[in-house]
Amino acid sequence: MDETPPIREGKKDFNSEYDSFAFHPYNVLLTLVLFGIAALFLAFTIAFIYTRVQNGLPPLKLPNIFIFNTLILLGSSATMIWARRSYRSDKTRNYQYALAATILLSILFMGLQLIGWGQLFANQVYIHTDNSAGYLYVISGLHFAHVIAGLPFLGIFLWTARKRMKEPVSVLVYFSDPEKRLKLRLLTVYWHFLDGLWIYLVVFFYLNYLIR
Repeated sequence: MDETPPIREGKKDFNSEYDSFAFHPYNVLLTLVLFGIAALFLAFTIAFIYTRVQNGLPPLKLPNIFIFNTLILLGSSATMIWARRSYRSDKTRNYQYALAATILLSILFMGLQLIGWGQLFANQVYIHTDNSAGYLYVISGLHFAHVIAGLPFLGIFLWTARKRMKEPVSVLVYFSDPEKRLKLRLLTVYWHFLDGLWIYLVVFFYLNYLIR
């Protein structure tokens, strides 16, 4: 019992030396990945504007479900914050609930995205209709793929938590692992990035629709 307080005291500062080490390989890798993704989407949106201006293409309206999906992603970011705070507070059940909620919201987002594409099909807007439609499908599809890429990591976190968080000792060891704290923080950053990226894309296409 006497050894527990120092361990928990060390956990009070989530930005411990391990977590705040800017040049840790995980930090560097995520930074490079996010810069690469941002550059990719920026290039596609610039190409979309150039193509539309050069060819005088008509504006393309997003289905309203795309806008609603923004709320779903905001909810998934909120549940990731909940997961991180639960981890910091050693709240085992809340931590697992938050991870499960994030996974469910992400799956819901993807399901609604498929419905959104279906609405475009119903309006006879196909990927080969014109260059504007092609860019819309490619850009939204790439974002869709990056959400899928994050799901296995969420699943691993949830599976590991349920497997190891069964006894007080294993719970303490799990919550005291600095590498898991770092990975959870990086996964949270990645999820916030996807959320911000989606908001950027929705606003971008909406403004392009207004500019006729």
